[in-house]
Amino acid sequence: MPTHETAKRGAWGRAAGLVVSLSVLIVLLAGCFGGTTRSYDDYDDDLGNGVSALVEKAESNRTEEADASTDSEEETDISLDSGVSAGERNALESANQYLRFTAFSYSGLIDQLEFEGYSSYEATYAADHCGADWYEQAALSAAQYLSTMAFSREGLIDQLEYEGFTYDQAVYGVEQTYDSEATSAGLSDFASSTDTGAESSSAGATMGERNALQSAESYLSFMAFSYSGLIDQLEYEGYSNAEATYAADHCGADWYEQAARSAKEYLDLMSFSRESLIDQLEYGGFTYDQAVYGVEQNGY
Repeated sequence: MPTHETAKRGAWGRAAGLVVSLSVLIVLLAGCFGGTTRSYDDYDDDLGNGVSALVEKAESNRTEEADASTDSEEETDISLDSGVSAGERNALESANQYLRFTAFSYSGLIDQLEFEGYSSYEATYAADHCGADWYEQAALSAAQYLSTMAFSREGLIDQLEYEGFTYDQAVYGVEQTYDSEATSAGLSDFASSTDTGAESSSAGATMGERNALQSAESYLSFMAFSYSGLIDQLEYEGYSNAEATYAADHCGADWYEQAARSAKEYLDLMSFSRESLIDQLEYGGFTYDQAVYGVEQNGY
């Protein structure tokens, strides 16, 4: 059964569209990107702790709204005795069950119910009568995404729209989570508790800067980048230049060692002369000194 939490297929594929350097292209060809689905499997499990309070808050708000509308729902149930089919009643019950443990957009809920075998009419009836606030669903969905992976602000809006939320709903969801002071505060403990060799994230870092840093560290865990190449890649993912630069400045990468790593990746796949390998590394954004170092560390 497809689940809502799964990030959209193709989101990581956007990264393949930007040929930051031949290194990126080669590693992509070698399969290092590992498919077309965004994956941050290497993230520390503590990431969820950073925004778990947001998820709990959103779920609490949803529970309060459900309690407040209990009377009207009971009246609706009574009115269902006539004129409503068993399929519609069952679809409504299934919709309420889904909404108890995950967030859905209006169209996403209909799609899920249809996948379960309900007719389009039954699924639409359920979405129309489940009492969900789709703006709050967008906020909950945004919090759920941020509890498992890093997104740029624009990337998160895109993700929510992909899930079926309208642009206005998606923007609301991001504003309630990504842009909120609570979110930034919630991630501050996570940022200060991780030990990846990077510099400690400052207390004044924005949510976008923290997410850009996490994305940068994820990229560097399986691929070599130059300083400028990493910034370009993060900007392509939707981060601002300031956020991407912050990440490159704080990720703790040794750019000389990155050049050596990149040189090895090239040589593992094809032959280069010493000079052409230096040129290739410079093309990838490394300085001449970094490129020469990288070449020398690989026997040239």
